[in-house]
Amino acid sequence: MLTRNCLSLLLWVLFDGGLLTPLHPQPQDTVEAEPRENVAPVPGRRSSAQRVKRGWVWNQFFVLEEYMGSEPQYVGKLHSDLDKGVGTVKYTLSGDGAGTVFTIDETTGDIHAIRSLDREEKPFYTLRAQAVDVDTKKPLEPESEFIIKVQDINDNEPKFLDGPYVASVPEMSPVGAYVLQVKATDADDPTYGNSARVVYSILQGQPYFSIDPKTGVIRTALPNMDREVKEQYQVLIQAKDMGGQLGGLAGTTTVNITLTDVNDNPPRFPKSIFHLKVPESSHVGSAIGRIRAVDPDFGKNAEIEYNIVPGDGGNLFDITTDENTQEGVIKLKKPLDFETKKAYTFKVEASNLHLDHRFHSVGPFKDTATVKINVLDMDEPPVFSKPMYTMEVYEDTPVGTIIGAVTAQDLDAGSSSVRYFIDWKNDVDSYFTIDATEGTIATNELLDRESTAQYNFSIIASKVSNPLLTSKVNVIINVLDVNEFPPEISVPYETSVCENAKPGQVIQIVTAADKDLSPAGQRFSFRLSAEASNKPNFTVHDYRNNTAGIETRRNGYSRRQQELYFLPVVIEDSSYPVQSSTNTMTIRVCRCDSDGTILSCNVEAIFLPVGLSTGALIAILLCIVILLVIVVLYVALRRQKKKDTLMTSKEDIRDNVIHYDDEGGGEEDTQAFDIGALRNPKVIEDNKMRRDIKPDSLRFPRQRPPVEDNTDIRDFINQRLQENDVDPTAPPYDSLATYAYEGNGSVAESLSSIDSLTTEADQDYDYLSDWGPRFKILADMFGEEESYNPDKVT
Repeated sequence: MLTRNCLSLLLWVLFDGGLLTPLHPQPQDTVEAEPRENVAPVPGRRSSAQRVKRGWVWNQFFVLEEYMGSEPQYVGKLHSDLDKGVGTVKYTLSGDGAGTVFTIDETTGDIHAIRSLDREEKPFYTLRAQAVDVDTKKPLEPESEFIIKVQDINDNEPKFLDGPYVASVPEMSPVGAYVLQVKATDADDPTYGNSARVVYSILQGQPYFSIDPKTGVIRTALPNMDREVKEQYQVLIQAKDMGGQLGGLAGTTTVNITLTDVNDNPPRFPKSIFHLKVPESSHVGSAIGRIRAVDPDFGKNAEIEYNIVPGDGGNLFDITTDENTQEGVIKLKKPLDFETKKAYTFKVEASNLHLDHRFHSVGPFKDTATVKINVLDMDEPPVFSKPMYTMEVYEDTPVGTIIGAVTAQDLDAGSSSVRYFIDWKNDVDSYFTIDATEGTIATNELLDRESTAQYNFSIIASKVSNPLLTSKVNVIINVLDVNEFPPEISVPYETSVCENAKPGQVIQIVTAADKDLSPAGQRFSFRLSAEASNKPNFTVHDYRNNTAGIETRRNGYSRRQQELYFLPVVIEDSSYPVQSSTNTMTIRVCRCDSDGTILSCNVEAIFLPVGLSTGALIAILLCIVILLVIVVLYVALRRQKKKDTLMTSKEDIRDNVIHYDDEGGGEEDTQAFDIGALRNPKVIEDNKMRRDIKPDSLRFPRQRPPVEDNTDIRDFINQRLQENDVDPTAPPYDSLATYAYEGNGSVAESLSSIDSLTTEADQDYDYLSDWGPRFKILADMFGEEESYNPDKVT
């Protein structure tokens, strides 16, 4: 059969395909020649005006792909009517593959393929042929285009470009449920023969799945495939060309199919009764046990919800689902007590959260099991009779007063005594003490509600038999108020009244504040003090709602007469004992406009003309201050200038020291200076101010009694000594006043009249002449004075 088919193909190619080309081509294989005009007349040829046919141009040739012969494959022959067979015509070939794939015999026009061709690489070639005169090298025919088509053979098997495949289908699906569509591609020519006609079949995977041979659609072939029995399937698919006939090429691929889960199985407990043992000391909210129901489904279809069926003991326990293990976690809702109840029994129901209505007929998707819990006896700490204690005590309660008690008991079978003590955390706890045996709480210090209104601390009770077992309870003690503080006026304590106020006008609403904890319904009363009730200026109107109004009682007020009023207001509370206080309000008289708006409350505004602005007042005051500063500076400069003149004067006299700049001539020089200045102290009295220092401030000079012209110098010196002794501001600064006594060692004895026992009348200066020439000037001086003043005043 194969030999017959190959022979038929070869004969068709030879005769119908044009491999053997006759000189005169068949009408179905030729194309009429284009009209051709001769450029120059050629002898023996037809006129250029005549139409001629070109019978040598072929529309297409065929060449067999994958040719494996030893000789070049013959494709066809080109021939021109102008070729007489004498070698004057040359055939040329150009275009796709000319010279590399195809060659032409220049003399005969035979075309050969010089290498093997692949249709899947290039299905056809477009070439151009031309006949040229050998001698003139001019074309005898116009260039003509033709096609060489590569003839396909079945040399490519089908291929699954997207394989291998992965697919899924729900378990329990009916027969014919769609799974996946596969597709194979054949590179052969689909328009020629059956080389590219593909047929699909299953080589492995039956009887679970089937495939459509033409479309490649895979479907389920068995009903009720269960994921819990088998989850993964591997199907081998084959695609064969030539329509699946013998000799066709085939390709295969693998399809991995997974059965996805559906909720087709209810949860089931592996046993009907679960036993748990729980210590009675277990904390509320703690997990005391786990139970589990088994569901063969997967994912959300295996999610289980556990519930306790109402019944015996179910209200003491709760159950939740562990999302990771799908176990039921039993937790304690209330504390257990072995002495009260030793065992509990209840039922637990397990059910699926996500149900599939297609499988309701299978039965209820839930299961029930019984849980029995045995309570174990444990040594427990004492239990207080209350979860919290609240007590009250009045402030200033004497130390040691019992204000309440706490009670704790040991509920175990072998009851033990209990000891109490305060859980010391801070200094506040030291205000109270507790009896270790009785649990009574007493004050340890005086309490003050205004300092601390509430105390919060903890009491610890421990078993005597086991001190490590303790329990704790909170105690709150509220300190009750005792009325010990009088009420006071809330701010402000100062208000104002207009000069043009009318009688009965409310100038201020006052309220009261009490440092004590005012009970509900506390009332405050307001009134004037007794000494102020008779004055006709202001009054207090009690509104009986814990407020009062300050009202005027006069028709107008004058700031010139009185700027401030002090109003004593008495406030009483309604607690026991009654407390009261007198609060003084300051009322300032202000200038207001006709609407009662305050314009000015300053004192200086009284003396200013109406309409003078504040800026103008400030400017006037500033000018006055500047003038005062200028006057003070002027006076200070004048005094400083006068002082400098006196300090530099050559007539400057400091006490009894004469200042002069010339050098004396010795003992014989009686003209060096005038000693009359010492004899006449009045010269010094003319200088009222001290000129040896710069005074810090101006002060009046010391007043001295007038000095007589003939006063003795001794009295003058004594007077200056007394002034310096009693003057606290006297220097010395940079001057030294020396009043010396020569002593008893001198032959001439003392020349001073200080401490002298004789008076001026008893003095005789004649002995100075006997002391020698050194005392001659002094003897002459006193001798002259005696002749001048007979009274001898020294």
